[in-house]
This record gives sequence, structure tokens and C-alpha cells, in this order.
Amino acid sequence: MFRIRRIYDSSLPSSIDAIEQVKKILHDQFPGVDEKDIAKINDQLVNPLKHRFRSILFVADDSSRRVKGFALLMHAADLDFCYLDFISAARFVTGRGIGSALYDKVREEALALGAVGIFFECLPDDPALCRDGQVLKQNASRLRFYERYGVRPVCNTAYETPVREGGDCPPYLMFDGLGLGRPLSRAKAREIVRAILERKYGNVCPESYIDMVVDSFRDDPVRFRECRYARGDPRSSIKVNGAGGMPIALVVNDKHDIHHVNDRGYVEAPVRIKSILQEILPSGLFETFEPRTYSERHIRAVHDGAFVDYLRRVCENVPENRSVYPYVFPIRNAARPPVELPVRAGYYCIDTFTPLYHNAFLAAKRAVDCTLAAADKILQGYPIAYSLVRPPGHHAERRAFGGFCYFNSAAVAAHYLSAYGKVAVLDVDYHHGNGQQNIFYKRNDVLTVSIHGHPRFAYPYFSGFPDETGLCAGAGFNVNYPLPEQADGYFYREVLGKALRKIRKFGPRFLVVALGLDTAKGDPTGTWSLGAGDFERNGALIGSLKCPTLVVQEGGYRARSLGVNARNFFQGMWAEYHSRNMQEKKETGIEIGRH
Repeated sequence: MFRIRRIYDSSLPSSIDAIEQVKKILHDQFPGVDEKDIAKINDQLVNPLKHRFRSILFVADDSSRRVKGFALLMHAADLDFCYLDFISAARFVTGRGIGSALYDKVREEALALGAVGIFFECLPDDPALCRDGQVLKQNASRLRFYERYGVRPVCNTAYETPVREGGDCPPYLMFDGLGLGRPLSRAKAREIVRAILERKYGNVCPESYIDMVVDSFRDDPVRFRECRYARGDPRSSIKVNGAGGMPIALVVNDKHDIHHVNDRGYVEAPVRIKSILQEILPSGLFETFEPRTYSERHIRAVHDGAFVDYLRRVCENVPENRSVYPYVFPIRNAARPPVELPVRAGYYCIDTFTPLYHNAFLAAKRAVDCTLAAADKILQGYPIAYSLVRPPGHHAERRAFGGFCYFNSAAVAAHYLSAYGKVAVLDVDYHHGNGQQNIFYKRNDVLTVSIHGHPRFAYPYFSGFPDETGLCAGAGFNVNYPLPEQADGYFYREVLGKALRKIRKFGPRFLVVALGLDTAKGDPTGTWSLGAGDFERNGALIGSLKCPTLVVQEGGYRARSLGVNARNFFQGMWAEYHSRNMQEKKETGIEIGRH
């Protein structure tokens, strides 16, 4: 079994490993390729302006991350064409459908990019061009494969003229029109052929040779060789999965319902998860993964050890179906915590409505495990991952719980990801993300941004003011956007745009979104009026960052609209993350061939 995935970030550990395996396949299957060309793949993926193509790498790998095949597609955004540089299965795994699956994916990608077609080279099956009979058979087999897709060599041109006199096996230029049925004009073909020869082979093809080949394209429209091998209709239809992007990795807290506080007015209930899953799973955007168990050291990296120990001990001692609420707070002498565990709750809590419950520690620990599992999916190459968990976590500070939150899952994940590069945390819950602010307030490798109701009327009341910008090394790396009591979607998006500009300037390797759906109209804990369409547009704005993004579920308590709003958020985010817009064209090669 295998699956096809795209390598988005060549610097992630899983991507580095996959690229090294790709290089080995290149070395094994293409012995004539220069080692320098193999070595430059990493640079091609991150430096499109230098190489004058945007490189797109797909790998076919198994559950153990063993790469069984790959395809390297080059996109010339200025001329709207794709060039297939390499496609190959690994040694000893050919004939298992890998080549077909990869080529299907390449075609899907090219169509999503709006390309006029895919161009590539294939060695000839003509004895006059290739002297080795065994090689001729291999070449014929490849041409037979591509004819099944309606792909044929360009004819009546000098493309297969050897660069050096006497050269053997000069390649055909192949063209896949992607089943669009559009003729290829001579003028367009000449532009594209010149771009291929100059950008791909400029170091070996003299200018006079390039001019000769380009001028040899005289037919208008361009003509192609008749089929020699394929029977029946070509396999020209292409199923496009949205914009051809990877699914969202989904990890759900399978133990969230062990934490069920039945007290009157307690809105953080298990139905929240069910409401969201009912709407998002049928969308087809998600790939579900099981949670894993992680060491408690990840929690202790952001939370005080004594606080973690206390939370475990007190929850173990709370009788089942009972709740312990803080009622005494150490304002006078915070240095001397009470001996009795229930009384000590106020020593570690910021409010009177977040109870200690028998399973609170276990459910909160599992929420952290799920979030770290989702973070690992980001490190494995998924561009978006969603940790759908409860209890929420963004109000949990280094040594305090509150606001239905016990451990700050988003902060634990942000710290975990920070080992691989800078992280931005964007909190879009209705309530201030005081937990992330408190935990990262003196750090400059994690930018914390929160959009929330102004603390003069919204929980947690004591934090979230605009002048709270960080201390010491973290000065300037905490940003708060407190909003008025009434806010619609348009006003919210204006502020979200400002927040995203801050994040772009910071230039994070990863983005962690603390997703609160309590900004919705009718939420019992909020006062704003965002609807489903607003969530979709907000998701699209965040997706436009095109930064590997971990989304962690926080608030949102109106069960009737939770799922719809979550689905719309992810639809907007996924579509925009994978979109190919004019800005991307500018960034990856606009007008390169015309200067």
C-alpha cells in the first residue's frame, strides 16, 4: 500500500528524509544524471526565482515513510505550462501502479494550476535515433504508457537533434494536453520550448542550438505523432480534488467525554465534539489519525511542575460525579498555600466556575497528547492539522487553571514546534488568550497574538489590554487586539487582517491557531455576530499565510451552529492554502522569460 503526498516544506525532518530517498532513487534509476543536478533538489524547492521554475515534489510512500516513487513537476507561472522533470518508481517496486498513480497526481496538479499542458522528454523508439536494441524496448514501453493518456511526441521539428554531433538517443518532446482538447499554437509552443531549453538546459545548449530548435516549429497548430501502441480512447479524464492539496490531519480526543461536568450552567459539554464531527467529516477534507501518548515532560515545559503535580493529586481524590470549585483565593499570602487540597484550588485557579473533577486531569492530559500528535503531523508534512479536543486550554497559564481550561494544549504544541523554528500563536477565541500570553511573555521565538472581547467586559477581565506587549527578550512579541462588545464579520476581518500582517512580518515557520467558535452569533459566552460565511472568510484569510498550521479547538458553546461554523472555517482555510493566485505567480516567476 502507498499514498501520494506533496512535500511542502523541505526543511521539516520528515521532508528531509523523503528528499534523501528521492535522491537515492534518482541515483539508482537515472545513472546518467549529474550528481550536481541531484544535489540541487532541495534548493529547487525553496528558490524558484533562481531556478526559473516553481518545483513541486510528490512522493509515493508507505506507512513507514519508505518512498516507493516520486515525481518532480516544474511550473512556469509566467507561461502557464508545466514541465515534468522526473517521474520514477524505486528500484524493485516497478509495475505496482505507482507510476500511474504519480502521473495521475501530476496531471491533476497541472490542471489545477491552469496549465496549457505538461511537457516532458521521453527517449525515442526509432532505431535511427537509438542504436541499443534493449534500450529501444524500454523506450517503447514508456511511450506505450503515455499513449494511454493521449500523450504523443511532437513531430516535424528538430527537437530530437543531438546537442553534440553523433550523440545517441536524443529525446522526443512529449505533450499532454490534459484532455482539454485545445490545439497548441506555434507561437505558444515556441515560447515554451525556448523556456525549457534556456531554463533547464542553458548550461549545455548553445544559443544557436536553441534558436535552431525553436525556429523548427513551423506547423500551426503543432502536430503530433500518430499513436503506435494504445488501443481505444486515451485516458484523458482527470478528477481534480479541489486544488489538489493534501487533506487536513485530524486528531480527536477519544477520552474527552470522561470529563462531563453535569452542574447547572456548565456549557463545556461533550456534545461540542459530536456537533463538530457531524459537520466536518462528510466534507471529505480530513484524514483521521489516532492519538498517541506523550511524556508529561512536554506539559512541564510550559507549566509549573508543582501545579501539574497538584492537579493530578487533587483530581485523583475528588469523588466521582462530584465537583470541587475554588472558593478561597490567596490574595493576602500567596507564598503559603493551604495544606488541604480542595482549599488549595484557589491557589492555582483564576475563577470560581472551573471545577476540579475526577477525570479533569486525564482528559486534559489526553487533549495535550492529541495536540502533540497533530503537531507531529505538521512535522511530517501535512500543511494543516486539527486537534479537536476538550477541555479547552488557552486560559491555562504557567501555574494556573481557569476558564474551563486545565492544560494549555496550544502552548505545549507551540513550544514543541519551536524546536524546529519560529512559531506564531493566533488566538481567535472570543476571550483573551491569557494562557499563551503568560507562558511566552518573555520569549521572542514565539509570537502571541490574540483577538478578543475587551477585558473591561469580557473574561478573563484582568488581561488582554493593548499595552501588554511582552517583557525582556519578549518585548514586542505579544500583541493584543481587544474589540468592542458588538462586532460583525466585516469589522472582525479588518482586525484579523492587521493581525496577519504582524504574523507575516514575524515570518514564522509554523502557525498555531487557538480556534474559538464562540465569536458566533448567539453563543452563550459571547456578544458578537459572526455567521458561517464569516468563518469561511476568516479561514481563507488565515490560509492565505500558506504557513504550516496547527489548529487547536478552544471555545464555542452553541451546539446548533458549532459544526457548520467549523466546517466553513476549514473549507475556507483549506481552499485558500492550496490556491494558486496571482500573488503566488509574482512570487514564483512572473515575467522571468521576458527580461
